[in-house]
Amino acid sequence: MNIFRLAGDMTHLASVLVLLLKIHTIKSCAGISLKTQELYALVFASRYLDIFTHYVSFYNTVMKLIFLGSAFSIVWYIRRHKLVRRSYDKDHDTFRHYFIVLPCLILALLIHEKFTFRVVMWTFSLYLEAVAILPQLVLLQRTRNIDNLTGQYVFLLGAYRALYILNWVYRYFTEPHYVHWITWISGLIQTLLYADFFYYYFQSWKNNVKLELPA
Repeated sequence: MNIFRLAGDMTHLASVLVLLLKIHTIKSCAGISLKTQELYALVFASRYLDIFTHYVSFYNTVMKLIFLGSAFSIVWYIRRHKLVRRSYDKDHDTFRHYFIVLPCLILALLIHEKFTFRVVMWTFSLYLEAVAILPQLVLLQRTRNIDNLTGQYVFLLGAYRALYILNWVYRYFTEPHYVHWITWISGLIQTLLYADFFYYYFQSWKNNVKLELPA
């Protein structure tokens, strides 16, 4: 554990809390992509298969449970909650997210560190997480209606991955033989997908105007 890893985890946790705050208090999921939330639920389900068989630390187990529980509860809220589901923008959230699941799985079967079920699924989760934000970004570009909580959620989600890159750089220079190309490349691709959003987010903050993405 180092300061960058901790900051990344806390930023990731903050993004989830912001989204849950929006859904639970306002009873609205306007501007939130169900497709992205379903992809994240699949990411965590495939990544944390060892949650009850491989103990690392109390902190590690708690964080896994939080991300698993929050991911599936958000999907449930958008799909099943009688008030929240009414605000879901189904007409604009049309990204065919299942088309990116199979390529990620095939890539994980071909490129991995070790050919075991758990490692392949862990690798699959890395590839899928790298592109899971795409339906959300496409939805925001289509609607151009980004409220403060939605903007903060996406920003924090991108910031978490950027902080993890700093964590990897730190560990590369402080830990011997620390090389994980699959994790690094996946994380870099994921961060680059946020670049356009980051630009417009900072522009809106700098000029104190409503956040809008170009169509």
